[in-house]
Amino acid sequence: MDDFVKEIKTTFSDKTKAANAKWKIETFKQGKRNIADFMIEFEALAMKANTDELYTIFLLKKNVQQDIIKMILGHPPIAAPETLKEWKVAITSVGQGYEPTER
Repeated sequence: MDDFVKEIKTTFSDKTKAANAKWKIETFKQGKRNIADFMIEFEALAMKANTDELYTIFLLKKNVQQDIIKMILGHPPIAAPETLKEWKVAITSVGQGYEPTER
């Protein structure tokens, strides 16, 4: 009986942690945060929330500074990132050279 109770508690605890991470990643904005710091935290949240690749790309495009996303999408469609790995590289590369205009 004790093993059963432990398993139930662990299962619900893990689901609660995943749900909390999912809520946090959905509301986690870059703001004025350095792009490298944002990406590290974002990736950790994505792993905890166990989001799939397409949804993670959607959240990245939604939560990174829009000027960075516009700059990436401003290139010819053939150069546009498709995978999560390509998006992370593009965002980090553009973000490191990007100086926010709004203060």
